[in-house]
Amino acid sequence: MDTRVPPLPMDPGFVADLRRRGSDPKKAERVFARVMSYTHHALPDPPASVDANLCALLPHDAVDRLSRLPDQLLGNIVSRVPIKEAARTAALSRRWRGVWRSTPLVLVDSQVLPEGTEVTRAHARRVTSAVSGVFAAHPGPFRCVHLTSSCMEDFHGLLARWLQILADQGIQELVLVNRPWPLDLVLPATFLGMTTLTRLYLGLWKFPDTAAVPRATCFPNLRELGLCVVLIESRDLDFILDRSPVLEKLCVQGNLFKLSLRLVSQSLRCLQFIGCFVDEIAVVHAPSLERLIHSLGWTRDGVCTKVKIGHAPKLHSFGYLDPAIHVLEVGNIVIKAGTNATPSTMVPSVKILALEFRCGARNDVKMIPAILRCFPNVETLHIMSRETDQSSSKPNPKFWNECGTIECIRSRIKMLVFYAYRGDRSELAFIKFFLGSALVLKKIAIVLANNVFSSKEEADSKMMPLRNMKRANDDSKMLVTGRNPDGGNIWSFKRGSDFSLVDPFENY
Repeated sequence: MDTRVPPLPMDPGFVADLRRRGSDPKKAERVFARVMSYTHHALPDPPASVDANLCALLPHDAVDRLSRLPDQLLGNIVSRVPIKEAARTAALSRRWRGVWRSTPLVLVDSQVLPEGTEVTRAHARRVTSAVSGVFAAHPGPFRCVHLTSSCMEDFHGLLARWLQILADQGIQELVLVNRPWPLDLVLPATFLGMTTLTRLYLGLWKFPDTAAVPRATCFPNLRELGLCVVLIESRDLDFILDRSPVLEKLCVQGNLFKLSLRLVSQSLRCLQFIGCFVDEIAVVHAPSLERLIHSLGWTRDGVCTKVKIGHAPKLHSFGYLDPAIHVLEVGNIVIKAGTNATPSTMVPSVKILALEFRCGARNDVKMIPAILRCFPNVETLHIMSRETDQSSSKPNPKFWNECGTIECIRSRIKMLVFYAYRGDRSELAFIKFFLGSALVLKKIAIVLANNVFSSKEEADSKMMPLRNMKRANDDSKMLVTGRNPDGGNIWSFKRGSDFSLVDPFENY
């Protein structure tokens, strides 16, 4: 995970408050360090590299060739180096004096401090002062600003002024992360006036109440929105969606409030919820939606997340669907164990499907055939195998032999990826059924569970039954790997929303 901006040390007052409530401050600090790590791992990479440096002369060459380049190229170069280096270019020569001020601003505040500096509140205040200085010195426009290193609790009024400056200067890309005490610090509603935004990522804020916001508020150019550990209500998320007519990517991570989303969007292509408490995801009308990803979801009090698929004719990739926490509804029909497959219960556009279930839990297993029959044209199937707890009822040993033909397994699926393989009998029973049915299967990848096998010999012994299994297609190939860095889950928005990757779930 990315830990380039660790959290600020807790102030004594907050530590004392934790102790009064019986909490361990050290443990809380470790938890928030992980939260910060996940948040920064989800953020887009800054356009200016911390490793970049500017040198006008080549070694052993007395001719300044760089300064001879056209202004447009010089501006492009300046926008790709850290802000300190970019601002200093004015001192190089008269030729460079106006380049930085005439180039749309690119500011990454984490690059103000030397790399590797352990951030304290004093350092954060230095960053805040430097940002104010840059905003005052640069006439605009502002192309890209990443603000992740200031302690905004101390400068809330200043933040509102910053956001107004950004709005006035036509900001296009904004990444704004709190550091993170307190977690319920309300984000100034000023950002709602940034009509030029094309990309917006917010982290560790409480979203402002939109009830009193003018109805004319709109994000006419916003194409990508990421909300990382943002306390946001369903009505406020609906507000943003309704006013973002060209939004293509919506990614929500670590929301602690219960969310319900009713998706009506002509433009959205990718919808991701990672580690969120979601009551319902209802895809009502989304003619452009290609990816629907709900990874690491969680619920309370045994209440499942409803996933409704209505009009989504381009939906290509869907998962992780977990029968233990999800209820699938296609059209107006709730899919249950034994639901007969009909055209009204099918989503024929889906080619990549990801499922998560416990092979040794009867309630999970009996749902899998019904779910698979809803997706008749799946070509790549990802299975995340979860460990079965002792309280779960075991499936009938003959279940897979008696479940009947599953058409997508028999005639469509060419690739199976099975994550977190432990070699349990229940896993072997499913894989045996699959291999014995899959006529067009080309490849099966078995990804071994992390920290389960004590030796290579033990892992080999658990793989032996798989290698000896009869296959419907003898030409299919098997790959076994222990490379499973994230446990097979999607932790980051980047992979899920990267359309250069054909399969967003592939991770081995």
